[in-house]
Amino acid sequence: MPRGSLRGQLVRYLVTGGLAFAVDYGLFVLCYDKFGWHYLLANLVGLVAGLVINYIMSIVWVFSECKRVLENKKTAEFGVFAIVGIAGVGLNQLLMYLMVGNLDWNAKVSKIVAAALVLMWNFGARKLMLFRERKNA
Repeated sequence: MPRGSLRGQLVRYLVTGGLAFAVDYGLFVLCYDKFGWHYLLANLVGLVAGLVINYIMSIVWVFSECKRVLENKKTAEFGVFAIVGIAGVGLNQLLMYLMVGNLDWNAKVSKIVAAALVLMWNFGARKLMLFRERKNA
C-alpha cells in the first residue's frame, strides 16, 4: 500500500492509534483498577499519554508523505494537533460519561467503544487540517 495514499495513511493511523490506545488503555486500567481513581480522571491520564504518542508517530510515519500545513511552525502544528486531540478528549469523556454514568455500561467496554468512535474523528480532522496534500503534488 503506497505511503502517500489515503488508504495507506488510514492503515498506518490505525496501527498508530492501536499503539497509542494500548498505552492509553493500560494507563486507564492501572489508574482505575490499581489506584482506584475516578473513571474520568483515569481516562484523562491515558488520553494525554496517547496524544503524545499519536503526534510523534503521525509526523514520523503516518503522514510522512504529506505536505505539513504548519511544518515550519512546529509549535502551531502541535497546537492544532492537540486542539483536535482535546476535542477528541472532550468527545471521549462525553461518551464515557453517557455510557458509564447514564447507561451504566461497564467502564472498560465503554472505553473501547469511545476510542473507536473518536479514532475516526481524530484521523479525519487531522488529515483535513494538517496533512491535506501529498509532497509531490
